[in-house]
Amino acid sequence: MSACAPTRPTDSTRTGRARRPHGPPPTRRRRFRVAGADVSASIAVFLIALPLSLGIALATGAPLQAGLVAAAVGGIVAGRLGGCPLQVSGPAAGLTVVTADLIHRYGWRTTCAITVLAGLAQLGLGCLRVARTALAVSPAIVHGMLAGIGITIAVAQLHIVLGGNPQSSVLANLRALPAQLAGLQPAAVTTSALTLTLLLLWPRIPGRAGRVLRTVPTPLVAVAAATATAALAGLTLPKVDLPSWSSHALAGLPEGPTAGLVAAVLTTTLVCSVQSLLGAVAVDKMVAGRPGLSARVGRSDLNRELLGQGAANVVSGALGGLPVAGVAVRSSANVQAGAVSRNSTMLHGVLVVVAALLMVPLLEFIPLASLAALVMAVGIQMVSLHHIRTVTRHREVLVYAVTTLGVVLLGVLEGVALGIAAAVAVALHRLTRTRITHDEKEGVHYVHVRGQLTFLAVPRLSRALHLVPQGADAVVELDGSFMDHAAYESLQDWQKTHTAQGGSVELTGRRAGIRIAEPGVLADLDTEDGTTGPTSSAECRCRPWTAWRNHQCERPLPTPAPDTHPTAVTDTAPNDTGPGATTGTTATTDSAPTPGTNPSNGRTSTSTSTSTSSHQLLRGISAFQRNTAPLVRGELARLAREGQRPAQLFLTCADSRLVTSMITSSGPGDLFVVRNVGNLVPLPGEESGDDSVAAAIEYAVDVLHVRSITVCGHSGCGAMQALLNAEPGGARTPLKRWLRHGLPSLERMADDSRTWARLAGRAAADAVEQLCLTNVVQQLEHLRAHESVARALGAGVLELHGMYFHVGEAQAYLLSEVDAEEVFDHVRGTEAGLSA
Repeated sequence: MSACAPTRPTDSTRTGRARRPHGPPPTRRRRFRVAGADVSASIAVFLIALPLSLGIALATGAPLQAGLVAAAVGGIVAGRLGGCPLQVSGPAAGLTVVTADLIHRYGWRTTCAITVLAGLAQLGLGCLRVARTALAVSPAIVHGMLAGIGITIAVAQLHIVLGGNPQSSVLANLRALPAQLAGLQPAAVTTSALTLTLLLLWPRIPGRAGRVLRTVPTPLVAVAAATATAALAGLTLPKVDLPSWSSHALAGLPEGPTAGLVAAVLTTTLVCSVQSLLGAVAVDKMVAGRPGLSARVGRSDLNRELLGQGAANVVSGALGGLPVAGVAVRSSANVQAGAVSRNSTMLHGVLVVVAALLMVPLLEFIPLASLAALVMAVGIQMVSLHHIRTVTRHREVLVYAVTTLGVVLLGVLEGVALGIAAAVAVALHRLTRTRITHDEKEGVHYVHVRGQLTFLAVPRLSRALHLVPQGADAVVELDGSFMDHAAYESLQDWQKTHTAQGGSVELTGRRAGIRIAEPGVLADLDTEDGTTGPTSSAECRCRPWTAWRNHQCERPLPTPAPDTHPTAVTDTAPNDTGPGATTGTTATTDSAPTPGTNPSNGRTSTSTSTSTSSHQLLRGISAFQRNTAPLVRGELARLAREGQRPAQLFLTCADSRLVTSMITSSGPGDLFVVRNVGNLVPLPGEESGDDSVAAAIEYAVDVLHVRSITVCGHSGCGAMQALLNAEPGGARTPLKRWLRHGLPSLERMADDSRTWARLAGRAAADAVEQLCLTNVVQQLEHLRAHESVARALGAGVLELHGMYFHVGEAQAYLLSEVDAEEVFDHVRGTEAGLSA
């Protein structure tokens, strides 16, 4: 058949648009499809959004239809245009106080115009791509703002819950509260109490029945039950009143003082933008916790999200709706309900439109007291104890308290301004507050400087330094990260004078670059202008076992004697280890070559002399006791009392470049580590086997009850290279006898009937890397042969994992099966991180 011949009969009488002979073929129109998960998620979000939208509109004093308009526009417009596909936008409780104040001052139509202008401002900010800048606001200010808004909402809605009407401010509401309590409305209190009780207890129903019942959204249950109870009991209560849509008020021209209108637009823009952007970041974290979803949805585009929120506010304000922002409660429900795309958010908006047009008779049965109780509960939840503990832990509680009180007593914009001023004051206080102490122990004078060392602290520093007698040994401990030029010169001048008079000076600190190598020689001290003090070329520039950094000293390498192999047995403390230092329970050698082969990394970490090595060991221990021990002492004391409860047995090679705590982000008590040459697991009962590995496995599984076992290989393994280069015969050294446990891995790689394990995206670089990958798979099979492991696997209480760490790339790979092949896939960094 000719390439140009039609594939089906054509109708000569049919007219159509002519197409060029070599033009592109017509593309079939893409059919719009909605995943079933998005449909179910949209229904769940709609059932939450409906009562909340009405309740927030009630709390602001706006027409109740305005809440439905904002919910529909937020779902459809922001859902379609926004940069966070799973974030649900609509009327937010965080905007309640701002909107209520605007309606009280300017009226409803001007408030709608302010919403439109705020949306235009958001569009401008999105075009300028400054969304990330908005996240630079201190979390204490943001949480304090939300807490202040929550308190204002709760106090105002308490009056409606009791059957009255709220006043215009928090202080007025508090003053009117005694009179309101004296004139309680029993019907309103009963309805509100039922709503609050269900809001509190429904998520806590235990058992299998509770899991089924909790699938129904709590706000819907609370409002529906209160509505049904009020209707059946015949209670006389104010209820939802939705006038005809034909009389719905739209935006008008803004009327009022220009300065006030500008401040109103700025306040609305600030609160809407910050709440939406923080919500997008929170949604990203929730998405990262759902396996497979992050690759489909992707990270949020914050600038696009700002544009989407701006467009939604323009449309919502023009149609007579409340201001729109991302809403945490609805977004969380959307992710937890299984949404996989932005279609769920848009469908929820469509459902709100349907409800607003067709469900008005049902909505008008809802008592206002029930909606007020719902919004009051939301306001109380905005004062988060978790946030208070967090800001207290970071010593930001003053900023939080000032912002909260400012919002409650003065307003949102004024409270945020006070919070920013408090944050700046706290930062300046921390920068200028320096504590300098002098102490003497066993003839050595210690001058401890805690904080940043600036010119303001030079007088106190000079007084403390002159307390050190002439000719005495002195240690200056700098516990800070910044030193300006004035402080640097003062310290250097004193150090030169003191050493010239026969004294000695040692300058130490938590940072690797702050120290003095020898008396009279100042080494690597960062100053304000980026320069460093003089250094001694003959001395070490770095501290041993500095976190994340290897030694940068130029030392001559030892020459191994024939038929001998360097070993490095090092047991270092967490947080003082770095690449090149070995941690674990059975650390042995850096690499394990056979006679005649080179070590895998081409160099060793051993010193040229025993005295130098001992000196480094003592310095390292001293650094640990001084810097790290105070930080981990409490946790280690707890572990000493309670005993170890590791979650994972981690079996890996003794290579010094493999730092288990670093690559798994773990700390004391997290990992039960077994290390040996080649990460080998001898088969149980094998002749001349190694019982130490089997004993560790049995202890970890049967006594410690670990939940997973990981076998971790690595690139450039000397043991695997030794296996490949081994020649038959020769002396049966301990190393050769041990490496025979790796022969099954060599045989597995040579078996043509088996597919080779591979890395995702590429083949193994060479035979050594291929054997390293194969060895991990083979040792997992050896693990399954151990009785304790087999028993735990059968009971479903244990998991086995294979891992490969490429040293040169600093990249971890996890073993998985893809189409019956063993594939080591990338482990990429996420917001949640990789836990051990």
